[in-house]
Amino acid sequence: MLTTLAIRNIVLIESLDLSFGPGLGVLTGETGAGKSILLDALGLVLGARAETSLVRSGEEQASATATFEFSTLPAAIVEALDDAEVEIEPGEPLIIRRRVKADGGSKAFVNDQAVGAALLRQLAGALVELHGQHDDRGLVNPRGHRHLLDRFAAANTARVASAWTGWHAARAALANARAGIEQAKADQDLLLAHLAELTAIVPEEGEEETLANSRSDMQKGEKLQGDLEELRLMWDGSDSPLARLRSAARRLDRIAPEHALLTEALASLDRAVIEAGEAEEKLEAAAIALTHDPLELDRIETRLFELRALARKHGCQVDDLPAVMTSLRGKLDAIEQGDADLAELVQAEQAAGEAYRKAAEALHTARVKAGGKLDKAVAGELAPLKLDAARFQTSVTELPQDRWGASGMDAVEFLISTNPGADFAPLNKIASGGELSRFILALKVALAEQGGAATVIFDEIDRGVGGAVASAIGERLARLADGGQLLAVTHSPQVAARGGTHYMIAKSSKGTVTKTSVARLNADGRQEEIARMLSGAEVTPEARAQADRLLEGV
Repeated sequence: MLTTLAIRNIVLIESLDLSFGPGLGVLTGETGAGKSILLDALGLVLGARAETSLVRSGEEQASATATFEFSTLPAAIVEALDDAEVEIEPGEPLIIRRRVKADGGSKAFVNDQAVGAALLRQLAGALVELHGQHDDRGLVNPRGHRHLLDRFAAANTARVASAWTGWHAARAALANARAGIEQAKADQDLLLAHLAELTAIVPEEGEEETLANSRSDMQKGEKLQGDLEELRLMWDGSDSPLARLRSAARRLDRIAPEHALLTEALASLDRAVIEAGEAEEKLEAAAIALTHDPLELDRIETRLFELRALARKHGCQVDDLPAVMTSLRGKLDAIEQGDADLAELVQAEQAAGEAYRKAAEALHTARVKAGGKLDKAVAGELAPLKLDAARFQTSVTELPQDRWGASGMDAVEFLISTNPGADFAPLNKIASGGELSRFILALKVALAEQGGAATVIFDEIDRGVGGAVASAIGERLARLADGGQLLAVTHSPQVAARGGTHYMIAKSSKGTVTKTSVARLNADGRQEEIARMLSGAEVTPEARAQADRLLEGV
């Protein structure tokens, strides 16, 4: 609930610090004293347009700061703060500050963290609910009527939302499958042609590297052919270096036992023969690997060209061509299997649609039943508010299928008829200012147990009425405030007498300077203010006695 409101240099208010508590708080004062300034300041905190005209004359800037305290932050506020990355410690009050410069521009802060005005407007719905004669939001706005009725009915809207999500996903899957199959069928001839090309060449993973290496070796062999031939001739025949080494080894082997050094020499010569033999084998292997075969080289180059051309055609690497083949086969198989898969998706979509319809129809039934109950509850409140000729109706109508959604298949709107025989029409289209305010009060009382914003404000809801009607309004405002917080700007002494706390707004002038002030009244102050409201400019003993009776009667 709202616990404090600090105002600096807004219109006629130079400096003002107000504290609020639970229950019904009333704000009174003479016409033009500045009650609207308080609402303007609160509106600024809640994201209203930052008009430079709000800045007090002669000042550079104005500001308003509101503090809200909760035992547990409402989920809507927590979600909004999380989305905006605004940190708040558990149990910490929510402090919103808005500053406006005289030359234009404004800044907003939540717990000293800079935020945009859009966040303030997002928070406003959970913080303050304002009802006035010209209010086009809140209960008057039909966009919120369905939610209010669902809350009144304690309806299971989550089931419908879940069913809608499932149906929406099933429809999307079916649509995607149909589009995919249609596209695949349109491309079927092209797919077959591409697959035929790949099947004819049968690419293998890693083939490009093998072919490139073989081609490189052949090209090197062509350059080294002369050197390799000379080396081959050197190692061939009985007079080759290796043959001589072996002959020397055999001769040394016969005399090696004659001396240790000869034995060592033989060992060294044997190693040389072994190494030379290995060299001969490697030369022969190299000669084979580097053999230049013009026909084989041409085959390899042709193969490489074909593979790389196909890779470019399909926008991939050569090693990816086998995967492309698999993908093409999969698409062609999907065309063949498409009808069977599509049938399953159609069944899934139909089942999801039926589940949604059942959930939405159950919600529709609950809404119609709750609408009748709400109509009776509101009707019971109309006569005491001097609206006994009026009728209230909760309209629950089924929407065309293309407008169904996560909230169900219904449009909900609160309608009224102010005269016997007159047609029902939207609240803000048919009721006068005073009637509309009282209709809102009746509806609010009927919906009272269903929660809402932390703080509710009624702005001059009692204008144009008095006597028993004003008393009925006061009694209902007090009932609404029980267990919560409600503030009422009022000109009615019957309503003012119901307040648990009473604030008097006054305007004073000194020279050319005019200021608005607000005082929280004690018991004597309340008696005097209510007496003034009863008698006018001159407070009489009779008015004070009547004020006492009003205060004693609540």
